[in-house]
Amino acid sequence: MSPLTLAFVGDVVYELLVRERLAAQGDRPVGKLHELAVAQVRASAQARAYRLLEPVLDEEELSILKRGRNSSSVHPPKNANFQDYRKATGVETLFGFLYLKNRTARCEELFRLIEAAGQEETDTND
Repeated sequence: MSPLTLAFVGDVVYELLVRERLAAQGDRPVGKLHELAVAQVRASAQARAYRLLEPVLDEEELSILKRGRNSSSVHPPKNANFQDYRKATGVETLFGFLYLKNRTARCEELFRLIEAAGQEETDTND
């Protein structure tokens, strides 16, 4: 499959992981849930995830991540940095690949790393 097709699937997989974690944290107003989810799935947050994941991936996963990042028809929205958007596409490509290969446990493992780094960042900013 093309990297952009994998990213199409990975976008949903990644957002579902974010939404599951937010829902598990307890009831909140829907507007607040949306705000928290958007903060975690925006290109800049996924670009941070890219940098975090890069050193822990195996050779095949790293290849998929880079193929997604290097996809030629990536067009970022007006409010996104081009480099961040390309890295975000790489992350989505990786999650789509893992999901379609039925490697959901690996998706969960990588997402936990991202989540833990985000929590550390939140703790240091408090």
